[in-house]
Amino acid sequence: MKNYTTDAMQQAEPDVQPLVAGRLLLYARLSDADLVRRAKDGDRRALETLVERYSARVTRLASQLLADVEDARDAAQESLLKVSTRLRQFRGECQFSTWLHRLVVNTCRDLAERQRLRRSETLDDHAAQEDEASDPSRLALLADLRRDLAHGLSRLTADQRRVVLLRDALDLPYDEIARRLRIPAGTAKSYVHRARKGLRARLQEQSPA
Repeated sequence: MKNYTTDAMQQAEPDVQPLVAGRLLLYARLSDADLVRRAKDGDRRALETLVERYSARVTRLASQLLADVEDARDAAQESLLKVSTRLRQFRGECQFSTWLHRLVVNTCRDLAERQRLRRSETLDDHAAQEDEASDPSRLALLADLRRDLAHGLSRLTADQRRVVLLRDALDLPYDEIARRLRIPAGTAKSYVHRARKGLRARLQEQSPA
């Protein structure tokens, strides 16, 4: 996730703006309310100051809510990014820190739910794969297929068999196969084409009607 705090600090101008109402404006001394007001008016430095002010607090809260360190880091960064995109939703009906606290809690809750769903989907996929792998009829079909393939390969010439295994089992490119076997790449392609055609024909012959 993009590190908003770091980007903001790198792009930020100095902490002091030119004369405002006859004095230098020190952003770090402004209250949350003043920074929010200025940020809503488009003052980027005010927004960056808010993010810097609460960055450590947001990180601590996310770490308390989420056990996984990476998830907590992602939630903290997402929360700080939301400050810039949702600040106009803050109506001042509570302290800015209270509003931000709720934002972080909701972000952590949403991220935890996304992670839970992702893990659940992964477990479902694994369970489905295990069910398929333990299906007796599927195991018997795979055994028959392996036997037919072994029989078909045994009827190829030695050169064709080597090329097919290097190409289809090891997924080597034709130029690498040619280099290893010291044959032209065109010859390797021809061997694979003829071998595959022969294997398909033999498998079809051995398939039940």
